[in-house]
Amino acid sequence: MAVARILRQPSLRNICSQPFLRPLLASQPMRFASRSLSAQAGHRRYPPPPPHEFSKPCEFLGCWQPPANPREAEARLDRLRKDYTKQVSQLRKEYAYETEILKLEKQRKDEARREAIRQANEERKTAKAAAAETAAAQRKAFQQEFRQTLLKERAEKLECWKKKEELREQKKKEKRELLRQQSSMWVSEENLENRILEAIVDTNRL
Repeated sequence: MAVARILRQPSLRNICSQPFLRPLLASQPMRFASRSLSAQAGHRRYPPPPPHEFSKPCEFLGCWQPPANPREAEARLDRLRKDYTKQVSQLRKEYAYETEILKLEKQRKDEARREAIRQANEERKTAKAAAAETAAAQRKAFQQEFRQTLLKERAEKLECWKKKEELREQKKKEKRELLRQQSSMWVSEENLENRILEAIVDTNRL
């Protein structure tokens, strides 16, 4: 568009006729042509609209031909009015009937949509409750297993502690018995010197 405005100016036509501007001017129509082709291609993407169905022409339009007798003209006009009133009444009834059908159809679709939403909510609630019940059962089983493991560990620790206590008591008993046996061989202070002399003299006894 800018190049076209430049070409319209008489004072710049001589400048535009220079050889170095010819490639630029030659590329402009191709650019515009490519834009027009892309626009046409964009319009071809969508299918053509279906042909419009026009209503039938009203039979009252152009049907009046004035008769020579005024009474006949009045009678014909009265008949035309009555026919027009009947047709309008019939059209109104058909419109009311179609409106009622559309209303019932819309109501049916709304009810079906609400029913589908309700069923989806119920299914989601049921699935959620089942998942919660499964999780609760798994948690209960894990707690039971953990409790059994703790009880088993406590029993093992208690058994180990009992064994250690029994071993300690046995060692104490053995120590006391050894001490009792050793204490039976103790010598009083009065006989200590005599026993030392005997031990020195009689070494076999030791």
